[in-house]
Amino acid sequence: MDILPAIDLIDGKCVRLIQGEYDKKIVYGDDPVDQAREFIDFGSRWLHVIDLDGAKSGRSENIETIRRITALGGLKVEVGGGVRDQDTISMLLDAGVERLIVGTRAVTDYEWFGRMCEKFPKRLAAGLDARGRSLATEGWLGESEETVIEYALKAEKLPIAAIIYTDITRDGMLSGPNVERTGELAAAVKVPVIAAGGVSSIDDIRNLDKAGVSGAIIGRAYYEGKIDIREALKSESGI
Repeated sequence: MDILPAIDLIDGKCVRLIQGEYDKKIVYGDDPVDQAREFIDFGSRWLHVIDLDGAKSGRSENIETIRRITALGGLKVEVGGGVRDQDTISMLLDAGVERLIVGTRAVTDYEWFGRMCEKFPKRLAAGLDARGRSLATEGWLGESEETVIEYALKAEKLPIAAIIYTDITRDGMLSGPNVERTGELAAAVKVPVIAAGGVSSIDDIRNLDKAGVSGAIIGRAYYEGKIDIREALKSESGI
């Protein structure tokens, strides 16, 4: 199981949103690069970065910060937020990003997403953000009529790298992930499913692992001292 500490960016700072609400943000640090360096020191192999400005505007807004993070080396960096056209995909991959999360346009323009997956095989992940069983779009401000599993069953036919599943109702709440629905998704598809939203304890990680989930993203729980990343990383070799 992969452990992915998270850095969410607004105006170049480390923040967390509460249930995806932009007016409910907590600022955790002014220098995301220093934070990434700390995760390297802890032994992290992956880093999950979301450009929240980009998720809202529809274009990459924190590219220079992302370049500074990838330039550190030592981390596989996945990035989401504002990844909605081929030029942005190429720019971010050229900047050293290992994997890109495509959310809104993957949902609203499946044919385009399919073409991009063929052009960049195993470099794109489908970002499926949900309220209940419905998919959210536009930086969690919009909603699709398609369910998470309906979309995932289509997406797994493409050469995607993974599915990143976020339960918005749990995100930033420290209330525990939706293990049941995340496990249902992992059981329904053959591609790796990575859980985001609500992971707040080592037990949460264990429960996701038992449910067949391939990875867990840890954000607010780390920044508020609920999870020791070094302890969580033990799950990569078995807790």
